Amino acid sequence: MSFELNLPIHWTDYEDIAMGLYDKFGDDFTESKIYRIRFTDLIEWVLDLPNFVGKREDCNEGHLEQIQAKWVYEWRDNQ
Repeated sequence: MSFELNLPIHWTDYEDIAMGLYDKFGDDFTESKIYRIRFTDLIEWVLDLPNFVGKREDCNEGHLEQIQAKWVYEWRDNQ
């Protein structure tokens, strides 16, 4: 599922971010690989997503953990 509505995405829009990351990377990352992604890389990937309007300084570890968890669910749903 892509970002059809072009709505702005914020750090707390975990499912939208997860869908965007899955759209971008597909099956390049399995469940175990998703949980091993460095947070510094994950931040950059999220900031580069279309329609993402959040600011780097508003990100925190809790957001990144939620994004990883939702990304894993998205990956599982597509297997």
